[in-house]
Amino acid sequence: MERWHPFTDLMSLRQAMDRLFEDSFVRPSRALAGIGEVGAPAPDIYQAPDEIVVKGVLPGLKPEDVSIDVTGDTLTIKGESKAEQEIRREDYLYQERRYGAFSRTVILPGGLRSNKAEATMEDSVVTLTIPKAEEVKPKAISIKAKEAKEKK
Repeated sequence: MERWHPFTDLMSLRQAMDRLFEDSFVRPSRALAGIGEVGAPAPDIYQAPDEIVVKGVLPGLKPEDVSIDVTGDTLTIKGESKAEQEIRREDYLYQERRYGAFSRTVILPGGLRSNKAEATMEDSVVTLTIPKAEEVKPKAISIKAKEAKEKK
C-alpha cells in the first residue's frame, strides 16, 4: 500500500513560472490562438514495445492539406485550414472557427526508423507510426538459478 502525499501533486512555483514563460514566449501560438491565429495541434505521443505512435486531431483538413516531416529526432506537422470563400465577412453573425497555417514541432526519442514511418488519417485524426530500431526495443532477459554451494 502506498501512502498519499498531498504536496507531491502540487506544482512548484518554478514549474508554474516555467510553464507561463514557455506558453508565452517559447510557444506563443497557444497564447495567440485566442486572438485570431490558428493554434497548432496538440498531439498525443506514446510508445509501444516496437514503435512510437503520434496522434493528433486536425478537424476539417484532408490528408493533402497536411505535411509530416521527420528529420533526425525532430517531428514537424504542418497544415493549413482555409476559410469558405462564398460567405462575405459582413454576413457573419459569429465566426469562431480558426483559419490559416499552423506548424507543430516536437522532439522524439532517438533510435527510430523514420524511413519506415506510416501515416493515416481517419475522421480528422492523423496517426503516425514510427518503428523503433532493433537496438532500442525492450529485450527480455531470463534469470538463471545459481546452484547453492555444498557445506563441508
